[in-house]
Amino acid sequence: MLTNELATTEKFRVVERSKLEHVLNEQDLAASGRVAKGTAAKVGKLTGAQYLVLGTVSSYQENTSGGGGGLNFHGFSVGGHKQDAYMAVDLRVVDTTTGDVMFTRTVEARSSSYGMHGSGYVGGMSGGLGKYEKTPAGKAIRACLMEITDYLGCVMVDKDSCVEDYKAKESKRRENTKKSIKIE
Repeated sequence: MLTNELATTEKFRVVERSKLEHVLNEQDLAASGRVAKGTAAKVGKLTGAQYLVLGTVSSYQENTSGGGGGLNFHGFSVGGHKQDAYMAVDLRVVDTTTGDVMFTRTVEARSSSYGMHGSGYVGGMSGGLGKYEKTPAGKAIRACLMEITDYLGCVMVDKDSCVEDYKAKESKRRENTKKSIKIE
């Protein structure tokens, strides 16, 4: 998902590493002589990576609350539920030549969704309805990845006033985290 988000920005040249064995298999097939020469993949032409983008999911929580009931009227019942998701990703960008950690950031995202359900019973007949939207977990994951790509585009490519904006965001995130805990 991160690879796709980075490539979509069109600010980065992204090289394949997680599925590299497929590329190598294609090169091996070409080297075997079983592929037409003009169309064969060339061995020794892989692009090296200047940086590695590494991320660790350091926190993940999902909560669902709600229940039946809610509102009852002449045999019909309507209720609701709420789903919340929280995710934190610790990001590092490492220079492949020196091993230096060039950029770090913790990205957090929260997402919520609301749904409803209902049921009824009238004159020997009953029925129900349900509505569930895209999950908050998926939205939180995608939000983290989008924030990561925006951050990397800023600090690695744009290098303009957005850098100060990200410093302010990080300062605010750290202050909010400090306020939410009690240190003795």
